[in-house]
Amino acid sequence: MHRRSFIQGLAVTTALAGFAVTPASAGGKRVALVIGNSAYRNVPALPNPANDAADIAAALTRLGFTVALVTNASFDEMRRGLIALGRDAAGADMAVVYFAGHGMEISGENWLIPIDAELKQDTDAENEAVSLRSVMLQVSNTTSLGLVILDACRNNPFAAKMQRSLSLRAVTSGGLGRIEPVGNVLVAYAARDGTTALDGDNRNSPFTTALLHNIEMPGVEITFMFRNVRDDVMEATGNEQQPFVYGSLSRRAIYLAAPPSSTDQAKADQANAMPGPAPSPAVPAPPPSA
Repeated sequence: MHRRSFIQGLAVTTALAGFAVTPASAGGKRVALVIGNSAYRNVPALPNPANDAADIAAALTRLGFTVALVTNASFDEMRRGLIALGRDAAGADMAVVYFAGHGMEISGENWLIPIDAELKQDTDAENEAVSLRSVMLQVSNTTSLGLVILDACRNNPFAAKMQRSLSLRAVTSGGLGRIEPVGNVLVAYAARDGTTALDGDNRNSPFTTALLHNIEMPGVEITFMFRNVRDDVMEATGNEQQPFVYGSLSRRAIYLAAPPSSTDQAKADQANAMPGPAPSPAVPAPPPSA
């Protein structure tokens, strides 16, 4: 099912917490901003994002990231968190932004929605929501990887009541729009552009459940890690939800968890270098008949 409403009146607190850890030996400075918005004030609340964010923050901390965790963030809290993240990301090896909550597309622009947004008109997004473009910019100055992970591709409850300033401005009711990151930036959607993500019936969404299962697995290069996440989500949802990753990296292998051990790497290199079966000896042609 899609994101379900909380029981009306359920108290959900807003928390801001930071975790400082020693960077993992696999790389240099690593920083992350993790946001989970559950307690929306003007549309039905979401049950999972606060849980999803807390669990992802813990996993990234174990992976050597200095993590700022924000749950139930207002527009101002999201803005300030991104500014701080962008400053820390400059020159860092890796920077990650994870967002769980509502997102929407308006005329090709994608927006992440704070809990205090009203969005009575499509033009309000400029002042009440955070553009995905600005998020990508904040992680773009790293030396190795800027990563944006969005578990926000669900039905948009703001669209039905939103007034359009122009009849040609399209406001989608579900899913985010396709993007083309540049440089060393990857953007992972819980569901590919134009489709919606499921909530599931457990503590975490199907996408975040799969991400938590794979993100700390050592020896798995990041692009293969997201392939594993994709397969896990499709299996869990009966092929109803397909995660998608946007962006293009260089040939350099990037690991969130520990890289392969020297023994494992040597075995892989040996397997790749093994020659194929020897060709059969040439059979001489028979002499011409008299």
